[in-house]
Amino acid sequence: MIDQMNRLATVAEEPINEENTNSSRSKKVGQTWKKWIRNHFPHIFINKKSDLKILLSVLGCPLFPASLHPKNPIIISQVSSSAQYIIQHFTAATGCRKLSGVVKNMYATGKVVMGLVDDPGSKSSAATPSSSNSQKGCFVIWQMVPDRWLVELVVGGHKVVAGSDGSVAWRHTPWLGAHAAKGGVRPLRRALQGLDPVAISTVFSTAQYMGEKHMSSIDCFVLKLSAEHSDLAERSDSSAEMIKHVTLGYFSQRSGLLVYLEDSYLTRIQTPGSRPTYWETTMSTKVEDYRSVEGMMIAHSGQSSVIITRFGDNMKAGAEVTRMEETYVIDDLAFNVPGLSLDYFIPPDEIQKDFPEESLDWRSPLHR
Repeated sequence: MIDQMNRLATVAEEPINEENTNSSRSKKVGQTWKKWIRNHFPHIFINKKSDLKILLSVLGCPLFPASLHPKNPIIISQVSSSAQYIIQHFTAATGCRKLSGVVKNMYATGKVVMGLVDDPGSKSSAATPSSSNSQKGCFVIWQMVPDRWLVELVVGGHKVVAGSDGSVAWRHTPWLGAHAAKGGVRPLRRALQGLDPVAISTVFSTAQYMGEKHMSSIDCFVLKLSAEHSDLAERSDSSAEMIKHVTLGYFSQRSGLLVYLEDSYLTRIQTPGSRPTYWETTMSTKVEDYRSVEGMMIAHSGQSSVIITRFGDNMKAGAEVTRMEETYVIDDLAFNVPGLSLDYFIPPDEIQKDFPEESLDWRSPLHR
């Protein structure tokens, strides 16, 4: 199953052709038997490299659904007074209002522990992955106002690098090399997990107020952001349609801080001659341990949980669910780092700003 989940495209379930040669028939029978064993005894087929590939693809460097500079910006006067109040409370609580325009760049380092979750009945939404499946690593993030960023993440001996020069976002993995992201430049999700209050206040300034909700023993106000239809279209192609990408931000009613971040996206996959398959990915992050750094409150730890559900009419056994979790801590963070220049954010030579239509994107995690 891990091998199947490494690809976004559906796996055709073809019947055995009676006209095939004996060798072909034997090969298919062997594959069917191996698949049955894999489905019933998955622990026999643990593939740590495949597990790590999935983890890094999903949790490594996901992008936020909305841009800091939307193509069709909402007029602030049209934003509900409740949403404006929540953001004003957040900017006051973090101290980012007085530092807006003063902070030109940021640097942060941290550690991560991530792993697949074997127990589908686990009620924990943000627990540390079990030691048998977990992978430890570290990361460094560089940012420069307004749209430049770079993240390097090393886990289990494998390194993933992603960045943006303000014109194109890209990613480099050991198994794919460098490739560009479709859908325009968007912020790094990790930065919006309490690391960059200025960006959080900017991106949620046009959000929709959704009401109140109790999250992790905290009474919260809920703001909602959705990817624009034009961006969803840009992130789609002839075989994969990005249907939605929505983010919910949960802000503490008491402290005003962002304490929970949840986003989900749904992709419809259909290859010629096959029925459509749907992939829904939901990532939830608990943001905590806010500390003052140079006068601004910054979150220094968190836990993320991901649920990936694959479903469709062609899946006879029903929906397939993959779960994974991550914990992270921030070790060091600084603003206005001397010497950081634009050259640091130049993409790899393989990345062209006018990248070809067949360039890979990050619309779904498990095809990596």
